[in-house]
Amino acid sequence: MWRTIGHEKAVSLLRHGLERGKLAHAYLFAGPPHVGKMTLAIDLAQALNCESKEPPCGRCLSCTKIAEGKHPDVLVVGLLPDEKSAEGKLKTEIGIDQVRQVQHAASLPPFEGRYKIIIVESAELLSLDAANCLLKTLEEPVGKVVFILLTANDKLLPVTVISRCQRVELAPLPVKDVEKALLESYKVEPQKANLLARLSHGCPGWAIQAVNDASLLQERTGKVDEALAVIDGDSEARFACAAQLATRFSQNRASVQETLDVWTDLWRDLMLVKLNCSEMITNSDRSRLLAEIASHLSLAQIKGFIESIQKAGEQLRQNVNARLVLEVLMLDMPIREVSSQAKLTAKG
Repeated sequence: MWRTIGHEKAVSLLRHGLERGKLAHAYLFAGPPHVGKMTLAIDLAQALNCESKEPPCGRCLSCTKIAEGKHPDVLVVGLLPDEKSAEGKLKTEIGIDQVRQVQHAASLPPFEGRYKIIIVESAELLSLDAANCLLKTLEEPVGKVVFILLTANDKLLPVTVISRCQRVELAPLPVKDVEKALLESYKVEPQKANLLARLSHGCPGWAIQAVNDASLLQERTGKVDEALAVIDGDSEARFACAAQLATRFSQNRASVQETLDVWTDLWRDLMLVKLNCSEMITNSDRSRLLAEIASHLSLAQIKGFIESIQKAGEQLRQNVNARLVLEVLMLDMPIREVSSQAKLTAKG
């Protein structure tokens, strides 16, 4: 039983290859984070080594070992999060030494199963030397070894490496598919399943993590509250937020980019509300508040600020001064146009 949620075309391609005995020696699974690349890779590893007549069964000893990460013939290679370089800095690349270990493993016959599976996680993080070293192995495939490279950005991989792999594209799933999986397989209550499916942007891995880790949804709620407070804030509050984000950026760049992603979602929702497409919004739990905010903004203002958020994110990735970028972003944020009647009511 394939555990992969959705991606019927990709699963069908691999299943037919198994049935015909015509699998490629190397695959490139490309798609955004949490879309299901690792799950599909594990499914394929199980199918190749399954002891059942209808692989992968998910129950035999081989399938169980692979699912638990204990099978001697399934090797997962990726960035070592706690490993430091000679200068004491955390490494940001998959190094050539790791790939040399892969080469050695690939040269040996399977120890227990029928096939040896080597999964390279976040393959875009391969250093140039490591990628070139891996290329040599891909150019001279061994009979019982299958390589599976996982990447969220194949543009960062050498073209020569990509050309040696069969590409399998994993696009984000429809919200309804993610919601159905949460309802049926994880028994999530309907309203929460719908919200998580929308927030996942078609990447079921994130939604499943959020089911098992309540802090993910709490963190998202905090960032949405922060974004909404900034919309209603005066100039002083907005510049204070810019200063806070700039400080956070110096400590954790990814966190600030995630915050800008939340802002993009929120303002995109405002645009959808303005276009009478409220059923498509991401933050469905804030629909009433979004409708109230949208009523005081023009469509041009909303579209313009979405472009400003995207521009700010790109500038931060290019190492432009964070404080300056974020302050300009605050200046670009439109002020809600409150009617004269509303102003009189507020004064009264």
